[in-house]
Amino acid sequence: MKEGWEYKKLGEVTTFQNGFAFKSSLFRKDGLPIVRISSIQDEIIKEDDLVSFYPSDYDVNFDNYKILPNDILIAMSGGTTGKLGINKSYKVFYQNQRVGVIRENKKVLNHLFLYYFLHTKSEESLKIAAGAAQPNLSTAQIKAFVIPLPSLEEQQSIVDYLDAAFAKIDAMKANAEKALNEAKALFQASLKEMLEPKEGWKEKKLGDICDFRSGFAFKSNKFTKIGEPIIRISDIQNEEIDDSNLVYFDSKSYTEDLSKYLIYPDDILIAMSGGTTGKLGINTSNRTFYLNQRVGVFRENKSYLNHRYLYHYLHTKSEESLRIAAGAAQPNLSTAQIKSFIIPVPSLPEQQSIVATLDSLKSKVDRLQANYEKISQECDALKQAILRQVFE
Repeated sequence: MKEGWEYKKLGEVTTFQNGFAFKSSLFRKDGLPIVRISSIQDEIIKEDDLVSFYPSDYDVNFDNYKILPNDILIAMSGGTTGKLGINKSYKVFYQNQRVGVIRENKKVLNHLFLYYFLHTKSEESLKIAAGAAQPNLSTAQIKAFVIPLPSLEEQQSIVDYLDAAFAKIDAMKANAEKALNEAKALFQASLKEMLEPKEGWKEKKLGDICDFRSGFAFKSNKFTKIGEPIIRISDIQNEEIDDSNLVYFDSKSYTEDLSKYLIYPDDILIAMSGGTTGKLGINTSNRTFYLNQRVGVFRENKSYLNHRYLYHYLHTKSEESLRIAAGAAQPNLSTAQIKSFIIPVPSLPEQQSIVATLDSLKSKVDRLQANYEKISQECDALKQAILRQVFE
């Protein structure tokens, strides 16, 4: 404890309000806006996916559930329990259940001092919440947090110090992100220019020079914890197969010939349904897997296509894939649509030259991506270290 500082329970120097259980069946496209936990993004309220309600649908006084400008919000349930946000707009919103609002007693507590303090409780919030099957923070637990209370003048001095320090940290992170985005833009421009059809190139339907197959409808009630591994769309992450959450099957459970659904090392995969339709991945491991429904696999005719050339080409089709898929209520790409893609085909030596250039650019982008992620993690860790130094 620091000399001269008081220590109070949060409930003694703030008011706390949990949200209202709005019924999803009564969500509206217009009306008064509701903030759900998913609406709290990057420490602000994201308004592009809000739902609304009509007060006339309820016999309730909603004044207690208003989110006013500058209010501090906290997520009280789910995998992001303890996540914070501020209503930085001039608008009034309404709290959904499990979204908490914290308002300070301005006679003893600086608003931003409180907000910075709450960031030091994020790990503790998750630790408390993790005790249940569904992560959850109660009103009582939040009110029981102990907050240090120096004088208002000292609180403001601390806020000024943290604002300045965090601005420098954010600038470091922003510079790394800017370099990464510039490299990505350069790669995309090079990709588009180098794969634009040139004189002497042929143009073919993908299905004419590349075998394509979609997966088998494995039954979820036959999934096992051991056996033959199945690749679902969710297992394609960062352009590779993520084997951390695989499901399996027992080959004796099926009478069909499943050998045609095998995924071999270096196979190119594509997501054919859902919000990530067109997402690509390569089996970079030495393992074989089995292809689940709505996951497709490409195998090129090597007389016409370089493997990496095909992979780079497919990246140019990602926007088109999403555009095609968006035509249905459930985003979806069919085998016929994928086979009908028109691919420019230079000679194999020219393909190899293009691949060498694009692979070199891609490796630089990947290095910048790794660098950005490292800097981002270090910046977050540095902020937490500074907050601990101030508050603990």
